[in-house]
Amino acid sequence: MYGSLFIGMADQLRTSEQIDAATFARLLRGGLTSLQDITEAGVGDKCLMDTLIPAVEAFEQAHANGASFNEALDAMKSAAAQGRDSTKDLMAKIGRASRLGERSVGVLDAGAVSCCLILTQLADSVQPRLKAG
Repeated sequence: MYGSLFIGMADQLRTSEQIDAATFARLLRGGLTSLQDITEAGVGDKCLMDTLIPAVEAFEQAHANGASFNEALDAMKSAAAQGRDSTKDLMAKIGRASRLGERSVGVLDAGAVSCCLILTQLADSVQPRLKAG
């Protein structure tokens, strides 16, 4: 799954010399689209999409509404954390955790947690460079 995400992201950067907010939005959307090409999973399925979809949408919306790159990254991180946390009350519908049925309720989804970590670290690595520049 993450291989598809990262390839989809990288495909958006092939002709870019610098990354601005618009390019970053394309990077995020490219990664999400790449995953959507291989899975029908979505928000509410207790998976990484519970984190990724709201995070991508939050960044895109903040950017479209005139937020700075830094503010859009903050919106993405917040949405990712909320998406991650939303999986605690869900029952897994796909993947290995789906075999647990009701026992999956009350536990955060590992994919949602790892996706939140990746997106947060990505933003945290970009933000100091924005403030310095």
